[in-house]
Amino acid sequence: MIASDRSRSQVRSLSLPQWGARDDERSRAAPPPAPQAAQDARRLVDARGRVIEDLRLGVTDRCNLRCAYCLEPGARFLPRERLLTVEELVRLACVVESLGVRRVRLTGGEPTLHPKLPVIIRGIADRTDVEVSLITNGTLADERSLKRWRDAGLGRITFSLDTLRKDRWSSIARAPGSPRRVVEAIRSACAIGLQPVKVNAVLLRGVNDDEATDLADLARELDIEVRFIEYMPLDFGRGWGPDRFVPARETMALVEGRHRLVACERHRASEVARTYAFADGARGRVGFIASVTSPFCGACSRLRITADGMIRPCLFGAAEWDVRDLLRSGADDTLIAGRLLDAAWAKEPGHSIGASGFRQPERSMSAIGG
Repeated sequence: MIASDRSRSQVRSLSLPQWGARDDERSRAAPPPAPQAAQDARRLVDARGRVIEDLRLGVTDRCNLRCAYCLEPGARFLPRERLLTVEELVRLACVVESLGVRRVRLTGGEPTLHPKLPVIIRGIADRTDVEVSLITNGTLADERSLKRWRDAGLGRITFSLDTLRKDRWSSIARAPGSPRRVVEAIRSACAIGLQPVKVNAVLLRGVNDDEATDLADLARELDIEVRFIEYMPLDFGRGWGPDRFVPARETMALVEGRHRLVACERHRASEVARTYAFADGARGRVGFIASVTSPFCGACSRLRITADGMIRPCLFGAAEWDVRDLLRSGADDTLIAGRLLDAAWAKEPGHSIGASGFRQPERSMSAIGG
C-alpha cells in the first residue's frame, strides 16, 4: 500500500499553496554552523543523523519544454553569467565527493541543452569516483549523443515521459516534439548499455492518468523501470491542487488491474521509489514515488545545488545558501566544504505539504533541479 486512507483524505482537502518568498528574500547568508563534531567528521550529515550521499547538480535552468506541471510558456531564465561554469560544476563535484557523496545526478532545466555537457561529464568522471547520472526529457537525445555522453563517463540515465500519445504531447509538454522521439532515445540508451534505464512519468487527473497501464506495458516491452511520480507543488504557474493530483496508490491499483505486481527488495533505505516486478516474469519493473502522500523524508540522502550555485538541503524548503560567491571570491576547498557541511546540517526534517502553513517554493522544479 502506497499511502493510508488518512493521507489520501488529507490530499483531497489541500488548498492551493501560497506564493513563496521572492528571489531577493531568499537566504544568501551562510547557514547556521554545524557543530564541531560534524565539521571534524568531514561528512555531509544533518542534525537528525541523515547522511548525504546523493547530489543533484543543476547545470542549467533552461528547458525546451513547458510541461504543465513545471514551467509556464512565458517563463524567463537567469542570465548566463549567473549560472555555474563548467569548471565550477566540476570543482563542486570534487568537493562533495570528499565529503562522502557517492552519486551525482546532472539536472536542469534540461541538461542536454548545455553546449558543454560532455565536458562536464568527463570532468567529473576523470576527477572523481562518483557515479555520474543524468535526467533528461529525451527530446534532444539520439544514439550519437548518448554514446558521446557514455564515452565521457555517464553511467546511468533517466528519462521523463508523461504520455505515449502524440495528440496529448502538445497539451502536456506545450512545445514541439513527440513521444515517439523520446521512446527511440530510450531504446538507444538501452542498446548502448546505459543500464538501468529509468523513465519518470507524472500523471495529472483528467489529462493522462488513463495511461498508467500503457506506460507499464512500455516497461515490459523495453525492459526498463517506469516510475510514476506524484504531482508535486513545484510548478511555475501555481496550478497544483487536489483536482489534478493522482495518489500513487491509485496509480498502482490501475497498473495492478492489468498486471499483478511483486514487491522488489530495497537496496538502500534512501531509495525514493517503491519498486515492483511483474508477477508473470515479464521483463521490466514499475515504481511509485509517493512524495506527497507517503513522504520518505526520514531517509533522505540528497542535497541539491542549483544551476546558479545555491545549496538547497530540501526540495520543498525555502532556505538556500550561496556557494557561487565562494567559488568566485577565491575561497579554497576547505571553505567551500564548510558551507556545504553547514547547509547539510540545516536540512529540514521533512516537507509540510498539506499543513496549514505550507508555502510552495518560489522556484519551479526547472530552477531547483530534479
